Amino acid sequence: SYPFGTRLRVTNLGNGRSATVRIVDRGPAPHLLSDGLIIDVSRRTAEVLGFIQRGRTRVRVEVLAWGSR
Repeated sequence: SYPFGTRLRVTNLGNGRSATVRIVDRGPAPHLLSDGLIIDVSRRTAEVLGFIQRGRTRVRVEVLAWGSR
């Protein structure tokens, strides 16, 4: 769980594309966490990362700047 406002670099491990995102809400839902989902991104971010058709992909998440707690 990341504090609101945290900036992350999310990198698609399948194609190397990355995007910078900011945490604006809590999620994913607990039943999705148990299915391996660690972050939910916007449609636009999924397009940039190149997995919009697949819906899910493996990613690396790096903290660039922590938000307020």
